[in-house]
Amino acid sequence: MVRLAALALAAGLGGGAQAVELDPSYLAQSIGGHWQLMRAARPVDELLADPATPAELRQRLELSQRMRDFAVEELALPDNASYRRYAALDRPAAVWNVVAAPELSLKLRTWCFPVVGCVGYRGYYERAVAQAYADTLSHEQPALDVALMPVPAYSTLGKLPGAFFADPLLSTFIRYPEGELARLIFHELAHQVAYAAGDTEFNESYATAVERLGGQQWLAQHAGPVARTEFAEWDARRQDYKALTLRARQRLEAVYASERDDAAKRAAKAQVLQQLRDEHAALKAGPWQGDGRFDAAIARASNATLGLQAAYDGHVPAFIALFEREDRDWPRFHAEVRRLAGLPVAERRATLKSLMP
Repeated sequence: MVRLAALALAAGLGGGAQAVELDPSYLAQSIGGHWQLMRAARPVDELLADPATPAELRQRLELSQRMRDFAVEELALPDNASYRRYAALDRPAAVWNVVAAPELSLKLRTWCFPVVGCVGYRGYYERAVAQAYADTLSHEQPALDVALMPVPAYSTLGKLPGAFFADPLLSTFIRYPEGELARLIFHELAHQVAYAAGDTEFNESYATAVERLGGQQWLAQHAGPVARTEFAEWDARRQDYKALTLRARQRLEAVYASERDDAAKRAAKAQVLQQLRDEHAALKAGPWQGDGRFDAAIARASNATLGLQAAYDGHVPAFIALFEREDRDWPRFHAEVRRLAGLPVAERRATLKSLMP
């Protein structure tokens, strides 16, 4: 279960060409898809008061609201209508993101939009439409690695007015294990606190740091032993997976930076990806005891997916170091991240580099 949270936003606030995206059909699907999702949402309080709400869903909604309160009271995350409503969707993902990278590079193609700037993915509310666009990209020259990524949640950055447009809880993630549900809510709320337009790695690394630190705090203070044990086992395997894919990225970067010709680079790339699959199979057969939650991610591993993962992890150690530097004071930490988000990109990245352990 690899979660990639997205900013595939409606009304010009979303997903993947360097010119600002003005394609009417794309913007129409973004606006229409987001509108339909908002219309499906009902207030959590209303669902909890409804005797027809299934007991299992009721328990998850109650848990989510305790997490939502914790996010405000303990993590200094926004106190607004986000995640106070719930929408049941008839699909396995909120959106599908199309991600692309050159055949011999990990640098993601970007798409540019008003407000959010340029991001390394383009989001769609219908899988078939996303697949059609991915198929179009896959036939471009020079060749691209293209991937279609199911996304369980996305953030509107708190930019849309009123409770009706606030980000809701979704059926795509409400049944996640307790630790993962907490982390997802904290991650998405973090996007409302600080956002640097056009800097996906900064934004996602910050939100990932918040989810990691906040999730640890939730588990330590509020979760029972079963939930803590379940999370520890899952997180250990996630860290194994991240180490596995980091090694693959480093090997690919070395291949692409070498003096080999393109044919030799393609052959070496195939060897690296096969090594990634073999190492995953060994983990699955050994310490993971058959756990197949990463099977889909490994099967679609490519420059596109490995490049996207780097955006979520690249600056996380720097943000955690910044949190410690600010004495683990959440308001001070968020304020400093907002200051960094306002800096010129070169200065921002230099500051983060200086914080890396």
